[in-house]
Amino acid sequence: MGAVDEYLAGVEDPDDRAALARVYALAREVVPDAEQGTGYRMPALKHRGKVLISAIRAARHLGVYPFSAAAVAAVSAQVAEIDGADASTGAIRFRPGTPIPDDLIRALVAFRSAEIEG
Repeated sequence: MGAVDEYLAGVEDPDDRAALARVYALAREVVPDAEQGTGYRMPALKHRGKVLISAIRAARHLGVYPFSAAAVAAVSAQVAEIDGADASTGAIRFRPGTPIPDDLIRALVAFRSAEIEG
């Protein structure tokens, strides 16, 4: 069991756990060789030794962290269209019960993966 699996096992709310697990599952579709690890003390998937993405439960929202301001900027227009979601320099936050669309997650991970691959 890796850091992501351990984290998800500890998320009490089943809807939150499912939403976060979905982010990780979609990331693995885009980058099948991604490995579990940590980044900035958060559970994360890594690609080629660099942090690819993290998804965690915060006090009032669920957050997706691609560890790249450019990756967030690349999908910020899509984020703005989601009721209750917002983006900052390094994060996308959304309300529990209002998951972000699969295509947005895939685009975010693809962008970050391309950055890592240089």
